[in-house]
Amino acid sequence: MLRSKIGGIGSYVPDKVVTNDDLTKVMDTSDEWIQERTGIKERRYGTKHEETTTTMGARAAEIAIERAGISKEDIDFIIFATLSPDYYFPGCGVLLQRELGITNTEIGALDIRNQCSGFVYGLSVADQFVKTGMYKNVLLVGAEMHSMGLDFSTEGRGVTVIFGDGAGAVVLQPTEEEGQGVLQTCLHSDGTYAEKLAFINPGSHGGYHKKHTGEEVDYGYSDAEFGEIFLNQHMLDNDQIYPNMEGQFVFKMAVQKFPQVIMEALEKAGLKKEDINMLVPHQANLRISQFVQKRLGLKDEQVWNNIQKYGNTTAASVPIALCEAWESGAVKDGDLVCLAAFGSGFTWGAALIRW
Repeated sequence: MLRSKIGGIGSYVPDKVVTNDDLTKVMDTSDEWIQERTGIKERRYGTKHEETTTTMGARAAEIAIERAGISKEDIDFIIFATLSPDYYFPGCGVLLQRELGITNTEIGALDIRNQCSGFVYGLSVADQFVKTGMYKNVLLVGAEMHSMGLDFSTEGRGVTVIFGDGAGAVVLQPTEEEGQGVLQTCLHSDGTYAEKLAFINPGSHGGYHKKHTGEEVDYGYSDAEFGEIFLNQHMLDNDQIYPNMEGQFVFKMAVQKFPQVIMEALEKAGLKKEDINMLVPHQANLRISQFVQKRLGLKDEQVWNNIQKYGNTTAASVPIALCEAWESGAVKDGDLVCLAAFGSGFTWGAALIRW
């Protein structure tokens, strides 16, 4: 039976380290306040005007491609997961292709917009392409440059202190070795509470979705016959162009869905939680990871957390953490690795991989 395996993995984080104390210079916060709520001590920010979501993704991809033992020209499909694309359109997939210097191959490029669960969703898509024989070397990238669009004021601290920049990538390849590779993926969503964690403006919604939130929000729309919807001066003047998150609500949903989808994946694969050698959760909040660890009865050495160093890098968090775990020797051949993520949408998912 043909399966897909991770043939190569790589990650990249910018050089610039931004500590909690650094953020106290621009907003009313403290190292103690941030660590108590999130577990984060520092994060990385990309270099302005030099680094982008695409360039970071390319750096991670180059490492993954080299470790897979192939050339860039051998890649036959690209999947790029991000919520912070270089452009509103086109997506980062084609920009990555150009950055890697392989536009001449004219391979397909798909952009995934599933935020924190983007890499897990992308893995599931790549898995289908490989195990059906359609492609042999699928490049899957998760990358984010959050620092370019955060509110660095006291009002925005609840969101801003959480996020960081970085990228991770894998090359999915076919394998016929029994029991190796991607064993199971489970994907879910529930759009009921979409605005609880959302980047609403700029957007083309025109205020339509307010009926689902029960809140009256003035977006400053004019009576103009054309335009004046996507972005206007009112949104700029009233700081309506930054991410919004109701932290407590998101936390409660996450601690429910994480264990559920992990157990679902295990059950479908005919495995038990005791079979997990390494859990790599999306790095949303250290408290969430610790809660899930306790629910599953896993030891500290069975869960990989690096949010303390990098913050929440959304679609990049799972591949960065997985790469780090593998590089450290914590993930070895034959290990059962569980990836899990939950985020905006809400969307969530889990994947089981026999390394």
